Amino acid sequence: EEWTRKNADTGRVSGSRPVDSRMALIEHFRDNVPIMIATEAAAEGVNLQFCSLVINYDLPWNPQRIEQRIGRCHRYGQKHDVVVVNFLNSRNAADCRVHQLLDEKFKLFSGVFGASDEVLGAIESGVDFEKRILAIYQECRTPAEIEAAFQQLRDELDESIQARMADTRRALLEHFDEDVHARLKLELADTQSRLDAVGRRFWALSRHLIADRARWRESDHSFMLESSPVSTAPPGRYFLISKSHRSDADSPADEHGHYLYRLSHPLGEWVTQTGQGLDTPLAEVAFDISRHPSRLSVVESLKGRSGFLRLSHLHIRSFEDEEYLLFSAFDDSGQSLDPETCEKLFNVAGQVVGAVTPDPARLVRLDKEAARHAEATVSRSLETNNRHFVQARERLEKWADDSILAAEQAIQDTKSQLLALRRESRQAVTLEEQKQVQEKIQTLERRKRRQRQEIFDVEDQIEGKRDKLIADLEKRMSQHTRNMGIFTIRWRVV
Repeated sequence: EEWTRKNADTGRVSGSRPVDSRMALIEHFRDNVPIMIATEAAAEGVNLQFCSLVINYDLPWNPQRIEQRIGRCHRYGQKHDVVVVNFLNSRNAADCRVHQLLDEKFKLFSGVFGASDEVLGAIESGVDFEKRILAIYQECRTPAEIEAAFQQLRDELDESIQARMADTRRALLEHFDEDVHARLKLELADTQSRLDAVGRRFWALSRHLIADRARWRESDHSFMLESSPVSTAPPGRYFLISKSHRSDADSPADEHGHYLYRLSHPLGEWVTQTGQGLDTPLAEVAFDISRHPSRLSVVESLKGRSGFLRLSHLHIRSFEDEEYLLFSAFDDSGQSLDPETCEKLFNVAGQVVGAVTPDPARLVRLDKEAARHAEATVSRSLETNNRHFVQARERLEKWADDSILAAEQAIQDTKSQLLALRRESRQAVTLEEQKQVQEKIQTLERRKRRQRQEIFDVEDQIEGKRDKLIADLEKRMSQHTRNMGIFTIRWRVV
């Protein structure tokens, strides 16, 4: 509270505009979200995977202590991205430089693994970071002295940190497959943006089709479109991820002529439609695994081998439309390749070597394997639909039993009330009491007749739902499939 009173006008949530720190907390928790306030005692020995927001009211000078705080939420069972908010006194030059070191040099808030495990070990073996920070706070009095002291500290740490990071990245590249890199969010080329599998393929297709119409920049996945192939996509700079992830500080995000590039953008739609319409004659494609930036063990095992591959598009039209891309492939020795290996093969850069003379025997085998894969996929689809039908039938039967039981129970209750009223009628002393009881009996009799009718209505509803369920099953059973080949290649891994 004392810090807040002193710094209410200068408090800053790290990475955003200056705000009143108290109002920032109130705004964030306006929906009565439960919070836990803890001292440094909660930084170790507790699991807080049910929390997904860490607010550092003050930043320790020791990076390990910050990593421990954040690590409490990065536990097994965490279902959300953990957000870290740091309060920073923007008028204190030393505080700002400490935060800059922690964020930019140690990458504690945007590192490879959440907190930067790459560099934490390098701090202990080098200078005593926390003592050096304390000395700067005690001895430096002017912004120039603070800047010089922190720059010296940064330079002393830089060599050991860079060596540690290089060793960690080398170990990951040599011993883990590309899928592991994706799960660890490893930025292989130190780019400012990461692409998922669909984004990578969309970017590669865009580069191929737009080609010389634009100047491309891989660092932030953007391009300057100079000659547009469609009238609805004007020339300008396009960002695949976000304008805020650009590396060009001279290109403001809100400047006219900057656009977000997506599959749904007119230019993106032109790229996908044009790509689908390209002619794909039988050709030989050489995949160069030796130049791939990360390890793909299943593709490396194919190095020096070659064979044939076909990609087919299977469309199943039944209760719902289903679409599948199916790979069929084998090498020259006749050994079949599994679909996962085929898919990973196309993550590697390839070069069309030239046309291939069709081999009838090879093409016949590809036809048979493609047909077999399609039949297996249709069978799995039918089995899945059958499971859905069984589950729907069980739900319907449970609902029917509950509905009939509830209606019958209501009639039974009404009958019990009628028996009690008839006994009361026989014991009535005056005509007025007799009249009142008879009126209640008459009301209950009407209710009983109405409840009997409700049972019939429930049975009709059950029959209607059962008929609909059978109709749905017939739609699932009457599947219409179309299996169309997209392309056939002779592949070779070099």
